[in-house]
Amino acid sequence: MSYECSFGSLQRRVEILTEPGVSVPCEVHYYKDEETPGDRQVLWSASSELGYCERRTEEFIAKLEGWGWTCAKDDEAAPAANAEPAAPAPAESMESDDTETLAPADESEAGADT
Repeated sequence: MSYECSFGSLQRRVEILTEPGVSVPCEVHYYKDEETPGDRQVLWSASSELGYCERRTEEFIAKLEGWGWTCAKDDEAAPAANAEPAAPAPAESMESDDTETLAPADESEAGADT
């Protein structure tokens, strides 16, 4: 599952990556393709909780839209087989992300689940 988001001239991409045919393990990746091509942030990961990555992605997309971003589901997302294998990732903070400037001050909760 992939989302493309824009805010003025800024572009973002949010993807859920899994192994083919399974829902977990999973990772939610966040890209700033134009500003930092090839770089990604792992926002969340799950090793056993079904629906965790989907739920967190939907919540994040709703927050982006609440901050003025326009997001659309990209049905032409790259197949998961071409993605990096999903493995539990260490907790990461979104504090370094420039989208935070559009967010309430408490928007640094990103991390890993089980």
